[in-house]
Amino acid sequence: SPFPNSGFVPSLFDSPAERYVKARQSVQRFTLVQLGKCCFDGENDFPGYVVHSYNFFLFPSTLGIRDVEFTLSASSIQFLSHYGFDYNKFLKDGIPYMNEVQEKILRQRLLAGTWKVRSNADRDVLKKAIDEVTSWIAAAKEEDAMVLQDLNDYHILEVQLVLRQALENVWTEPLGDKKLMVKKVSPEHRQLLENSPYDHCQKKLILLYARGFTNLFQILVKAKKPLVGHNMLMDLMHLHDKFYRPLPESYEEFKRNIHNLFPVIIDTKTVTKSVQKKCLFPRVSSLLEVYAVLCSSNLNPKGPPCPVIALASDCSRYAEKKSPHEAGYDAFLCGSVLLMSAHLLLCRSTDDAVEADPSFPQYLTVLAEHVNKVNFIRGGVSSINFSGEDAPCRHPPALIVHVRGWPGLTERQIYQEFKAHCRFDVRGLSKNQFILLSNQYKHVRLVLRAYRHHPHLQVSVYRHWRHSPSVNCLLQ
Repeated sequence: SPFPNSGFVPSLFDSPAERYVKARQSVQRFTLVQLGKCCFDGENDFPGYVVHSYNFFLFPSTLGIRDVEFTLSASSIQFLSHYGFDYNKFLKDGIPYMNEVQEKILRQRLLAGTWKVRSNADRDVLKKAIDEVTSWIAAAKEEDAMVLQDLNDYHILEVQLVLRQALENVWTEPLGDKKLMVKKVSPEHRQLLENSPYDHCQKKLILLYARGFTNLFQILVKAKKPLVGHNMLMDLMHLHDKFYRPLPESYEEFKRNIHNLFPVIIDTKTVTKSVQKKCLFPRVSSLLEVYAVLCSSNLNPKGPPCPVIALASDCSRYAEKKSPHEAGYDAFLCGSVLLMSAHLLLCRSTDDAVEADPSFPQYLTVLAEHVNKVNFIRGGVSSINFSGEDAPCRHPPALIVHVRGWPGLTERQIYQEFKAHCRFDVRGLSKNQFILLSNQYKHVRLVLRAYRHHPHLQVSVYRHWRHSPSVNCLLQ
């Protein structure tokens, strides 16, 4: 949308709590399609870091919980298609996941035996399997067996649950290679098998499968390793909503939860802003551009070179070809940008010579001022502090527009009027007054000059004591 106050579009007027409310509605509507995880290992026999990068296609779990609905925007589909996103893999092979609330519901239904198949496509597969088994079992003898073919992992689990629930004299066992064995047994034998530790349909194994990627998320939470991302506010909100708990209404509660889950968060967008100020670093915006500049520029001619960052052999595809906006590749870029930025900051922080291969704890020392500070795009603060109070950022002075002889003017029309000169965010103050905010001083000066003699729009610097309706009400 070209108008900054329509829908979820960042506005300079947004406080962190207001932005959170906007973003929360968006996160609840959309799903995660892909998640990248990258581990940077400092190995003893290698002078640098060996990188293991992983790319996960995700799809909401449909196993026994309410059918999940989500939104896909046309622009996002077009964007991902441009960068080669594999929608078939997302839809057919996406790893399931669920949050704690969804897991509790599934656990209760499994224990109560009220588990149900939610997908229409799955129902067709199950109907075909049940028809085959019921046709066969009528004439089968005890210990006879048959094999069902061409079932994916998810269907194998569902077919077993449905068959065992419907027929007390069958036993099921996965054979691998998309095959499932079905055996006719006595009810007594069936009970013995169900109590066996080798039963593939134990409740704990079903939950383990249904949790899917959430199992890895919980491992990462327990590890308490630094979590690194780029412009990561929305990422953190999705992690909370999809793998932990539904996003709370309270912004402060969200901050506390995230800090408990990940005590050390580093946003490379915040870090690279600092590098741009302290080094002769060109202003670039995308993660790939930042990575390219750090790799190609000699920003540290006197200090030791940046640490060697090498992709492991099973990730060599990323060394051979750029894959921007593929989650695993972006995770690799993110970690690399952090290490190279931290190295530059370390070299600039001291007049003494820096050792050839600094340790990661040394890097963390110079990154300390950025820890838990997540970039806040175009708003009332420059970053969100997940371990303390959010510090307001300094904007150029707000402007107030008085409208004369132009009745019925709206925020959108004011926005379009000033858009021709530069970008301002607009908020109505009264029926004929509007506040303008910009993050560029030159834009403020330009508009004050351009509208000095405008017949209908009088523009001046906003003074709270003079222009605020609440202050005027008290003075009257």
